[in-house]
Order: sequence, then C-alpha cells, then structure tokens
Amino acid sequence: MTSLNINEMVEKVTEKIYEKDPSLDERYGDKGRTKCIEDNHHHFKHLETAYELDNAAFFTDYALWLDGILQKFGMSTELLCDNFHFIIEVLKEEKVENPRVEVYIDYLNQAINILSKKAATG
Repeated sequence: MTSLNINEMVEKVTEKIYEKDPSLDERYGDKGRTKCIEDNHHHFKHLETAYELDNAAFFTDYALWLDGILQKFGMSTELLCDNFHFIIEVLKEEKVENPRVEVYIDYLNQAINILSKKAATG
C-alpha cells in the first residue's frame, strides 16, 4: 500500500484553486495562499480522522461547521465545494493503491452534497 503525500496534494489543490480564481491572489495575497494551504491540511486531517473512526458524519459535520466560519469571512459555500472537488481531482490523479482514496472521495462527495443542499435552501 502506497502512502499519500499530503503535502504534495495540498500544493496541487492550492494551485488548482488559484488557477480557477486568479483574483484570490489580488484579494488575499501571500497570506491568503498560506491560509489556503493550512485549511487544506485541516481538510486532510479531518478526512483521515473520519476514515479512522469509520464515520462520514465526522467529516460532513466539519464541512458544515467550516462553511459557517468561512461565510463570516465573506467566502461562499461554492468556494468550499470547489475546494473539495479539487481534492477529489488530486486524489484521482494520485493513482496510488491506498484504500483511503475511495473513502476520502466518498466523504468529500457527501460533504459537497450536504453543502449544496444547504446553499440551495438558504
């Protein structure tokens, strides 16, 4: 079983986020990029904990909580969902034999679905 290189994946996710929305650099600068990297490390830590607990709700509850925090800072639910989509892309690109990958993707999709429903209902 190959281990996941979380640092490398976080860098790739961050690049994808900034490629999709270059205005993030102008709005938040280096500090924003550093915060984005930190946040993605938190996402992976929560995925890991949810995996070890075999508890999807641990991650989806985190996603709902985080969405509430980010909205207070003017970030949209869509941005968080995009972030989770980019993590899924990067996990799929890894092509490593690791049982965590499919489970992480499942948890991320569950979180995206819950966040999307919440955003749609206001």
